Order: sequence, then structure tokens, then C-alpha cells
Amino acid sequence: MNVFRRRCLVAIFPATVLWLAGCVQPVPRPELAVLKRTAQDPNTQLAWLDRLTWGASASSQAELTKLGLEPWLQQQLNARPAKLPAAAQAQIDAMTISNVPLEQVAAALDAQRKAQEAAPDPEQKRAATLPYQQDSARMARETQQRFILRALYSPSQLQEQMTWFWMNHFNVSSRKVNLRGAIADYEENAVRPHALGKFRELLGATLRHPAMQRYLDNAQNAGNRLNENYARELMELHTLGVDGGYTQADVQELARVLTGVGITLRPEPGPPANLKPALAADYVRQGLFEFNPIRHDYGAKTLLGQPITKRGLAEIDEALDRLARAPATARFISRKLAVFFVSDEPSDALVARMAAAFTRSDGDIASTLATLFATPEFAASLGHQFRDPLHYVVAGVRLAYDDRVVSTVDPVLGWIDRMGEPLYGHETPDGYSLTRAAWSGPGQMVTRFEIARTLGASGGMLFRGNDPSKPAGAAFPALAASQVVATLERHFGAPTRAALADAKSPQDWNTYLLASPEFMNR
Repeated sequence: MNVFRRRCLVAIFPATVLWLAGCVQPVPRPELAVLKRTAQDPNTQLAWLDRLTWGASASSQAELTKLGLEPWLQQQLNARPAKLPAAAQAQIDAMTISNVPLEQVAAALDAQRKAQEAAPDPEQKRAATLPYQQDSARMARETQQRFILRALYSPSQLQEQMTWFWMNHFNVSSRKVNLRGAIADYEENAVRPHALGKFRELLGATLRHPAMQRYLDNAQNAGNRLNENYARELMELHTLGVDGGYTQADVQELARVLTGVGITLRPEPGPPANLKPALAADYVRQGLFEFNPIRHDYGAKTLLGQPITKRGLAEIDEALDRLARAPATARFISRKLAVFFVSDEPSDALVARMAAAFTRSDGDIASTLATLFATPEFAASLGHQFRDPLHYVVAGVRLAYDDRVVSTVDPVLGWIDRMGEPLYGHETPDGYSLTRAAWSGPGQMVTRFEIARTLGASGGMLFRGNDPSKPAGAAFPALAASQVVATLERHFGAPTRAALADAKSPQDWNTYLLASPEFMNR
């Protein structure tokens, strides 16, 4: 029997323990006190909801109205383990990625790969390749499905948004086939627990994960065979930014620091047999992560004008501390957050306020966001941030069906793929663009209209699962009866009002609403 068809119980992931521990005492955000005096009307509250969640829905609107904006936002910034609707959680619980630990996944895929390579003739090689490809593809699909279910139904909506933001920032791609089995664990245990926590901890967790080590080739980085890929992206894309003041010499020095860091699939728990006794104490293994002194460059190093003073794996932590706490990193991360939440060209003054909060809080992401959310620039931007394909589709489903749990998210994934933003599908390490220009071309608008027509007229397909004969309930959503839509309509322009008034059927009305210029923004 294929190892992925067998279920093995995973007691508690270490990241889950960290997550629970971090949620015992909610941290109040005094910056948000200003919201007690503002944003009391339903229109403004709905605009906040549409920006900070994956899209306004009736149940989320009711929750915000009950709590008030400031308490609701405090709660979102102190996200706890989210309880999904039972039907959504059952779908996640049935997935291989929920039941088989990464170590077992990696070992099985490696065995399949070796069987493929050892096959004596082309026909046998093709036959041996099939299980590897099928298992990898299934786990990649499950990772996408799990994300959509959480985006649709998790009460911790801001955490879900930030999980996607950081997965895009620390991008790894499922197009690299040998990563497909690792991305689910990367998101679950390296990114999600730190999505609203300390940037330094997030940075370290991504570095130590096999998905990142393999994606940017640091697993091949050694003292006698330097690979600069990860070192370059670690500075250019993850921390300092392209204008962060580092040099090519810094890239080379950081690559030397990162030598020895990689992954291991050896079944033996101890160090490699050929490791010299003098270096044995430097060897570190945690799951698949390995620091192997045999591959490490122990020579003197200088990074960003200062010497590296530690030895072995501690060098990496010293380098990460330096990068995470650099002023350039505070500005780079703050600007990227401002682009995501405010505008394509945030003001220097806004970025400076956020960078000051980032530095003052030692890189606390929630504190930096609280500073952002309390600014006039954020309030003025509400309703004007263009939805990328993922935000557009998920917002449409949330608005149309609220907390009614779909039987399949495959149509949702298909719509996102059609618009060019498949989850975990961006091949290069820079991640998907966050700006309007990347997603607002004529072809994109035509595709969005077609998706609006499908969701507005036959959204019932989401509730049939893989059985076309299964009853789906209503064939299309009753958007005209939604209280959320009633609130949104107050701000529609004359062309959208005229189009809705001319609709010949409820299906047409739904289509015009979901394809309206106003619904393209959040």
C-alpha cells in the first residue's frame, strides 16, 4: 500500500504549541484607541471589514457590529487558533497533509524518486515516475484547498491575510516538483504561527525549513562549492531590499555564513559518520533541518561592515539578527505592508511611521500593523485598493454564500488559475505583484466578468462536490437580499446603479454586481 494512503496520527506540531503559548495573554494595542471615536457607522465598518478580511460577509459583518471596530481589530491582531465550521474542518482533516508528517512525506517521495532513477529501461522508468508525480500533485492540490477553506471560513481573517502575505514574501514555488510535498508544512509550521508575531522569528523559521533550503538551493551551499542564490534573495527580497545598502561582497560573505545549512533524509538521528570529533559539538539536526560542519566555511567573515563573531550555526543566527534589525529592513518591510494595505505608492511619511514602530517593537508585525491601521492614510484608502485575483474570487464566494461551507473549492482554484495567480505557483522568488497595474489589464477584466457570471448564475456547483447529480440547493446566490450588499449599494456610482436596474434576472443582477468597478476594490 502506498505510504500516503495510510494515515498516521500527528499529536501536536511544535508550531501549534508556540501558537497556543503566544495567545494566552492578548496584547492590547493602544494605537487603536483612536478608533473608539471613529468608524461607528455601518458603511465605514464594512469598508474596514472588506480591507482586513478576505471579503465582507453577513456573519463577519454581524460579528464586527456586535464587538465594535476597535475591539474587533484588537481581536484580529491577537489571533488565536481558529475554529472552522465542522464541514470545512472535516475536509481539511481528511487530507494527507493533515495526517502524515513532513519527515514521512519526504522519505516516501525520496524512495519513489530513487526507484524511478533505478528503473532499468524507459518504460519501467515512466511507470515508476507515476506514483511520485501523483502523490506530489495531490499534496500540492491539498495545500491549495486547505488555504481556500481557511480564507473562506476562518474567524481569524487578518491572520489568514497575513499568512498569504508572508507566503508571497518568502515565496517558494510548487512548480519546483520536489517542493510540492513540503509546502503544506512550510505554511503550517514556518509561516502561519509567526504571521502576526516577530519578524525575526518568522525569518529564522523560513530559513530552517526544507522548502526554502531546497527552493533557493542552499542545501547545496558548501565551503568548497559556494551557492549565492539564497544569500542574495535573503537580503534583496526578504530583509534589506534591493536598495538596502549591501554589496556583492556582502552577498558572498552571507553565502559563506550559510554554508553547512541544509536538509538531510538520513534515517540515523546522529551526525554523519565522517564528521571529525572536533566538530561534533557543532552538528545540529532538527527534523529534516541540518547544520553539517563538514560543509561549513569556518573562516573569518564580515557582513554589512561588521565582523561575524560567532561560530558554526550561531553565525547564521548572528547574521539574521543583524539583517532583521537593520533600519533598511524596517523600511523595506513597512513599505511592502503599506503597499498591501494602503496604496501602490505609500507616502514616505507613512512608511517612516511604520518603520519606527517596527524598530521600537523589535520587529513585531502586529504592532507595526496597528500603527498603520491608526493612520489617516489607511482610513482614506478604504475602498480604493484593487483586488488581486485571489482576493477577488474569495471575496465573491464569501459575499455570495457567507458561512455555508462549499463541498469543493476546485472551481475557486480554477478561477484563480485562469487569472494567473495560482496559489504557490509563482516560479521566481519575488512573489506575485501587489499592485493594481499587474492585475487590471483588459484581458483580466474580461475573465473577471466571466467568473462573475459563473458565480452569480451557477454558484451551486460549489456544493455538489465531485458528484454532478448531488443536490446543490439554490442554483445561484440571492445577493440582492444580502444586508452586506444593501450597505455596499449606498456607495455605488451611477453606471453600476443603472446596470443593476436594467438586469433582466437575478442571475444577471448578481453578475453585474460581482463585475462592477466597485467590487474590484477593497
